[in-house]
Amino acid sequence: MNIPKLCPLLLLLVSGHGALAQTPAPLPAALSVALPGDTLPRAVALVAEAAKALAPAGARVQVLPGTLDPRLKLAACTRVQPQLPAGVPAWGRTRVALRCTEGPVRWNVFLPVTVRVWAPAAVPTVALGAGARLEAGQLMQAEADWAAAPTPPFADAAALQGRMLVRAVSAGHPLRADDLQARQWFAAGDTVRVVTNGTGFSIATEGRALAAGVEGQAVRVRIGESHVAAGRPVGPRLVEVGL
Repeated sequence: MNIPKLCPLLLLLVSGHGALAQTPAPLPAALSVALPGDTLPRAVALVAEAAKALAPAGARVQVLPGTLDPRLKLAACTRVQPQLPAGVPAWGRTRVALRCTEGPVRWNVFLPVTVRVWAPAAVPTVALGAGARLEAGQLMQAEADWAAAPTPPFADAAALQGRMLVRAVSAGHPLRADDLQARQWFAAGDTVRVVTNGTGFSIATEGRALAAGVEGQAVRVRIGESHVAAGRPVGPRLVEVGL
């Protein structure tokens, strides 16, 4: 049967502690045949829980379901299981799978959702042009949607003082790494400290950089005579290598 659009949108606001801030509106009666009434609340809760794992502490997570394709023809189902597709982050415009597990015909469809993550971020107080160097009086903290772009914004306004913009930004724009000129932490041939962090331990050694260490770009480091490791420049003469 044809599934009508899911309207009005179900809106759940989930705090950093996972408490529901608003009770969802009941589904239209016409939808109850194909989608049991608890399907959307469970789907939204699943996405919200996954988004909290990516969000900064104390963030408000908001999940806005979209609509199924009105051309879909699905058999009635008494149990629909929401699932997060592998490799699809619960961030920004994304999707959740709805899988019929109890019904005459098993089916699987994708429901588009939009995830918004509200938390303090560093923003300029005035519009600034490309090439501007950030000063303390031009920056403040304001609540912003961290999930509006793949790269999260900076939270600490003070840490951005002296950084240079590579593009013009408007007042209130959450500043992200691609708005700023990348820093070079060391030059090719420099001796660097190589750190590997794991659960309950940290290992550090010295190596020689095989290329310039530019913020946001992977760099290779020679450790000893023969071992070469790849890592991320994270500070002055400092490289972080994953396990």
